[in-house]
Parts: sequence; structure tokens; C-alpha cells
Amino acid sequence: MPTAETGPSALSTLPHDVVEAARQGDSGALARVIACAEPEVRRMARSRCRSREDAEDAAQETLIILYRRLGALRTAAALSSWLVRIVGRECLRLARRSLRRAPAEPRPAGARSSEDVWFAQSGDPHLAAALSTLTVHDREVLLLRDILDWSGDDTAAALGLTRSATKSRLHRARRNLRRALATQPEPVSPPIAETGDFSRNR
Repeated sequence: MPTAETGPSALSTLPHDVVEAARQGDSGALARVIACAEPEVRRMARSRCRSREDAEDAAQETLIILYRRLGALRTAAALSSWLVRIVGRECLRLARRSLRRAPAEPRPAGARSSEDVWFAQSGDPHLAAALSTLTVHDREVLLLRDILDWSGDDTAAALGLTRSATKSRLHRARRNLRRALATQPEPVSPPIAETGDFSRNR
């Protein structure tokens, strides 16, 4: 489960004057910052993205942004939190891409839709079918909170919402999912074990 991070440990040992030199365009300092950031960026991506492929994509995109836009960073001390936000945003972008993919569009080999993720987690095609009827906003907040198990603060930051607005959206999404489940035809056999309680308020 992603948690609030005070800053990647490897980056915390990087002298601020090196980051500042990289901000000013020193190529040697920039290479040092990127080399130091890479393992931490990959670790954060693995903890936040839904698949290994998404984590790799998110890490690569984050490192590209670091290379191209480090000069826009206001202060050297903000580097760690800046990278945390970028990784989170990239993981969400990739999750949204999966949610918005048209059903008829072929997926790359091994790629899974959000419905596939739900099925794998619950073993319940009834639940997966209900999820597929929800709006993108409902599915993305359920994906972040109930599948990827992001914290409320991380989810709010990724969605660009306040904490209270995120809780409201999650409450509506879970309510809509319960309604969708109620309208889905029950499987005849084999019997499916009940899934988790989506009404829980985290």
C-alpha cells in the first residue's frame, strides 16, 4: 500500500548543491541526480502502479521529465516530493488509459483492463461485469482505493481533488457499484463467495 513519503532515502543523501547545479544546467550534476533518482523512482512506481509494465512505463516517463524539467524546480529541497507527485501522476495516467480503452480495441499481449484486475482480485465475474457499467470517474477512484490500495491523501492528490471530495466520490462509486451488482444476473454455478464490503468508509 502506498504511504505518505517524506522523501526517497537515496535522494535524501544527495547534497543540495548538486541538485542546484543540475537545476542550473550542469550536465555532470544532472547525470548524478538522475543516477541517484532512478532506483527510488522505480521503487515508487512498483508500489503504485497496477502492473510491472505500467511501473516500468511510469518510471521511464518520470526520469524523462526529471531530465527535461529539473530546471523548473523551485528549490533543491523540493526534489523528492516533486518526484513522488510525478510518479503518482504517471501511474494514474496509465490506469486511466486502461479504464478508457474501448472494449473492441486490442490490448498488448499480457495487458489487463481494470475489469481483468478486479476479476483477478475477486475471482468474481459478476463483480467484473458490474464494474464495467460504471463511469470512468467511479472506476478510477475504486481502482486507486480498493484495488491499488492507495491512501486517501495519495488518491486525492492524483485525482486533483480535496480529501473530502475524494471521500464523497468514493462513497458514490461504492454505492453505484452495489447498485450495479444488484442488477447483474446471478451466476448459476459454481457459487461465488461474497466479495469484500465496499461500503466500508476508509
